[in-house]
Amino acid sequence: MAASSIASKQFLVAPRTDGSLGSRLPSGLRQHPSPTVQILFRSATPKKLEIKAAGSTFGTYFRVTTFGESHGGGVGCTIDGCPPRIRLSEADMQFDLDRRRPGQSRITTPRKETDTCKIQSGVSEGVTTGTPIHVFVPNTDQRGHDYNEMSVAYRPSHADATYDMKYGVRSVQGGGRSSARETIGRVAAGAVAKKILKQFAGTEVCLFPCDLGLILLFRCVYPFWSWYMRILVNDLLCHCCLFWTLNFLLSVFIVVVGHQILAFVSQAHKVVLPEDLIDYEALTLDQVESNIARCPDPEYAEKMIAAIDAVRVRGDSVGGVVTCIVRNAPRGLGSPVFDKLEAELAKAAMSLPATKGFEFGSGFAGTFMTGSEHNDEFYTDEYGNIRTRTNRSGGIQGGISNGEIINMRVAFKPTSTIGRKQNTVTREKKETELIARGRHDPCVVPRAVPMVEAMVALVLVDQLMAQYAQCYLFPPNSDLQAPFKLPSLEPAEML
Repeated sequence: MAASSIASKQFLVAPRTDGSLGSRLPSGLRQHPSPTVQILFRSATPKKLEIKAAGSTFGTYFRVTTFGESHGGGVGCTIDGCPPRIRLSEADMQFDLDRRRPGQSRITTPRKETDTCKIQSGVSEGVTTGTPIHVFVPNTDQRGHDYNEMSVAYRPSHADATYDMKYGVRSVQGGGRSSARETIGRVAAGAVAKKILKQFAGTEVCLFPCDLGLILLFRCVYPFWSWYMRILVNDLLCHCCLFWTLNFLLSVFIVVVGHQILAFVSQAHKVVLPEDLIDYEALTLDQVESNIARCPDPEYAEKMIAAIDAVRVRGDSVGGVVTCIVRNAPRGLGSPVFDKLEAELAKAAMSLPATKGFEFGSGFAGTFMTGSEHNDEFYTDEYGNIRTRTNRSGGIQGGISNGEIINMRVAFKPTSTIGRKQNTVTREKKETELIARGRHDPCVVPRAVPMVEAMVALVLVDQLMAQYAQCYLFPPNSDLQAPFKLPSLEPAEML
């Protein structure tokens, strides 16, 4: 707040004898002391002004601001708070952008965009510098004339009307910021967040063929093993057998288990994937990406595709549900009361276009259970970790992750822009009819899968930074808190 000072000024001048105003006052008035008034003077020090992109920035420590509109020059994001010295290229983002892009199948919008991204700042010689990362994706297949009717009449259940109500003006072509193309920036930033999570804890169960890294590992491990065996046996044959055995095992595979975020379509219109058909522990990205519906079960995927096709040919649309799981999430993420982990995940998911519902763990089904039925009983596993026998809590208790699989479901409504006649009103408040033109998804959930993954990744990396800053600034309580091990960068990333 600006500094201020208080000065006292006389309201009436003191009596004077030089013929001035004070000497001409009546004697009765001159006998009373001169009253004073306090005048507040404020210093000229200007206030510090901070301008934020209202509604377009997400995150506290890992901050993402998206920009651009559906039919403008392009879209993208600015990422602030990314740690330095992480190897990053456009290819890291392009994989998820390709999963999100339009025109990838007959059950998505036919708009043709390559969604090729370009990193314009924050990366030098292939690694992040710790400064803001700016990512830009140009729009190349705009058709603004498709929106001539919608410049006059509002699309039912679309943001056209509410944008006018809020701003008094809107970008008509493509819906502007309300278009799903805004999510390109989220997906690009989410790819960076996934990479950070992978660097910190690993992200997937992978098979690695024998390469230079394994050869180096073998050269480090083998001398100790061979020395130990020579002491025990002192036999050249055993020495040779050990060499070839280790060499064979290392040349086959090494399994890395760690943090993984996977989303998939669990419902399209009235086709609902039974939850017990999917093993959350064994689910892979290949299963999700094996069909255009992004449903990991082939039989139900075909049913979903048929349901979407049925409304697509009629110019209509349907909604669905995306399920997302997080395996091996660190314990302790999230904060009590207002910043609970599930609350942050809900905000992130519900900020996506067309979302209408969010639940995690047992969700609304838990309301039909008793406490004894719903409670997740604790036990200690063979490694001394506290675990739960069931997971109705969805991996979060008291707003804090407990190390179990985090699972959530996000409901998406049918696309509001459809090619069927609907009643609406114009900007002049006159009733009319509208048949919307343009290229739109008959069902958004297949393309929403990478969007949900991105938002979950953004929440987790932000919470990871918060947890490390607050609870691991000083040595943790090793009896209760899991150790936070700092990741080691690859040799190429050590600058």
